[in-house]
Amino acid sequence: MNIWQQFLDGLFATGWLEFLAVVFGIASVMLSRMENIWVYPTGIINTTIYIYLCIVGGLYAEAGVNFYYTVMSVIGWVLWSKKNEGQPVLHISQSTPIEWRNSLIFFFLCWAVLFFVLKNFTNSTVPLADGFASAAAYTAMWLMARKKLENWIWWGVTNIASIPLYFVKGYVFTSFQYLVFLVLSVLGYLEWR
Repeated sequence: MNIWQQFLDGLFATGWLEFLAVVFGIASVMLSRMENIWVYPTGIINTTIYIYLCIVGGLYAEAGVNFYYTVMSVIGWVLWSKKNEGQPVLHISQSTPIEWRNSLIFFFLCWAVLFFVLKNFTNSTVPLADGFASAAAYTAMWLMARKKLENWIWWGVTNIASIPLYFVKGYVFTSFQYLVFLVLSVLGYLEWR
């Protein structure tokens, strides 16, 4: 079976819950690009559904990252809501060299821990890829909550890793969502810059 036919078969087999999660996920990323605070409530709906879907699909690190997204969405919502004399306190900024270093350390530590846990304590069939995608996503969300421009770079890395990961696990519509996210992450970077 060729990949295109597998994609179409998977698309038509998409359940309503995955479809709903994808719709809210795309809406959330589009709102983030516009620097609209509604990124967080739509994202919370998306991530809550994906916690369940990832556990069912055996993507345990991705389930964990969706839990993390949910928590960070609440934190980001609070940070983005803060105002001083009616003006937002948090503004888009670029990471300093020290913040870049810290982001890379954070990413590699997350990846190492996730790989170790997935390899040794779960039945994951893709511990390296699952850990990598999740570690990049942890880093992206951490930076997004602080309105750092580089969050879009990390989202791009996450998306590139997630497209084949979800496709292989049979979540074809979600894989397509990550393709859309990849395009949106490039556009988001350009807009925020």
